[in-house]
Amino acid sequence: MLRLPDEPVTLFRMKSQQTMKPATAAKKLGVYLEATPEEFQAGVVSRDELNELQANPPQWLADLRRNGPHPKQLIAQKLGISTSGLVRAGITEALTTDQITALKDENPDWLVRERNTYKEFKAEEARLAEKAQAEEQV
Repeated sequence: MLRLPDEPVTLFRMKSQQTMKPATAAKKLGVYLEATPEEFQAGVVSRDELNELQANPPQWLADLRRNGPHPKQLIAQKLGISTSGLVRAGITEALTTDQITALKDENPDWLVRERNTYKEFKAEEARLAEKAQAEEQV
C-alpha cells in the first residue's frame, strides 16, 4: 500500500537570492569600480541590494555619479565617441566630470575626428538595420 506524506510535496524550490560580483554591480550602477568603497569592492551584491542602491543611492554613489571618476563607457558616451576612440586617443584612465568637461571645451582635433567617425558608424549601423528590416518584410 502506498503511503502519502502528511505534508504536501512542493515541486518548486524556494528561489535563491541572485548575487553578482562587484564589477557587474558597478557596471549596472554606471560607476568606476576602483572608485567605490572597499567594502563594496570586497563583497557580493544581491539583486535586492542593487535595486536598493538604484532607488536610494547612498552619498558615495551619488557623488561618484556626479563627479566621477567615470568608467570608459560613460566617458565615451559623454564625449559622443566610441570606447575604441578613447583608446586611439590614448585615454585609458578613468576621468572625472571636470576632466570630461575640459575636453569638451577644448575640443581637440582627435575628439572632432572621433565624433565624426562615431557619427558615421551609427548612421551605417542604422542603415543596415533599416535594410534588414525591409528585407524581413518582403
